[in-house]
Amino acid sequence: MSGLPYLDAATLERLVPMGRAVTVLEEALRAGLDPEATPQRPVVDVPAGQLLLMPAATRRYAGVKAVSIAPANPERGLPRIQGTYLLFDGDTLTPLAAMDGIALTSLRTPAVSALAVRHLAEPGARRLVVFGSGPQAYGHVLALREVRPVEDVTVVGRDAGRAEELAARCHALGLTARALTNPANDPTSRTTPASRTSPSPTTSAQATEDGRSGPDEQVARALTEGLAEALAQADLVACCTTARRPLFPGKLTRDGATVVAVGSHEPGARELDGDLVARATVIVEARAAALEEAGDVIIPMSRGTISSRHLAGNLADLITGQVIIGPGPRVFKSTGMAWEDLVVAAAAYEAWT
Repeated sequence: MSGLPYLDAATLERLVPMGRAVTVLEEALRAGLDPEATPQRPVVDVPAGQLLLMPAATRRYAGVKAVSIAPANPERGLPRIQGTYLLFDGDTLTPLAAMDGIALTSLRTPAVSALAVRHLAEPGARRLVVFGSGPQAYGHVLALREVRPVEDVTVVGRDAGRAEELAARCHALGLTARALTNPANDPTSRTTPASRTSPSPTTSAQATEDGRSGPDEQVARALTEGLAEALAQADLVACCTTARRPLFPGKLTRDGATVVAVGSHEPGARELDGDLVARATVIVEARAAALEEAGDVIIPMSRGTISSRHLAGNLADLITGQVIIGPGPRVFKSTGMAWEDLVVAAAAYEAWT
């Protein structure tokens, strides 16, 4: 173990560029990997937050990611999520390499979304609305550009400064970009003006529960106009937040638009409302995982808005052409699965050796 190689974030990014990550994930599914066979991850509540353990195995490799989630860490100047990945030989279970677990997550999560978008979204999709302003939000901008001709990005965040920073990074990529602020899921936030890159002085919408207005309807109306305009034009929507309530009224999403939601992995938390889910063709990574962890589908089911039959298929079904896409919006709900980490970690290790 003392000589075990460690692949840090920069090394992972160099060894497995985003486009390569999308490709290896698709190749694994086409080769017969069954997402439904992935072991369920234990999530353990501890005083400071949660510990997650994510094991997976194929014939050639096995691996496990240990992740900690500490909600108070940002106030301490520390990452909210931290973790390490350990890759093993599949035959002998000899440790092969350790890797930066968060860098791996930051790579594979948007790559999985991009794989779904490759098979769900309209071919000419070019307008993207991204909720969130952290690494996953930027990762989704990069990943979705790999599979669709994205030209225009609207960043919707709780913090105006961070939203502006992400919009500036998008602009540096050659994209048209603007920022809106969204205090909907932060009760201490105030309405703030849009960034200087925004063409409109309005900001984003108050969160709603299944189409009902939030507690401050006057604020909600003021916020809705700018976001409604962006969503009405959006071809792609990426939700990459820590929100526990819907980020926007689902009725604002047009038919044919594709929405990916990656921010929550708990049955009581969601980023999408029941109106959107009920209208949409819904794809999940795996049915078993979604019915255990994905509040975006569990909550509408518990309220009778949809049933489990509403799920059109898992990711393997989608890429092998077994999903019929309906006339409404398309939704891909991701909670993150251990097989995805293993596939990308194995690709990094093989590139390194």
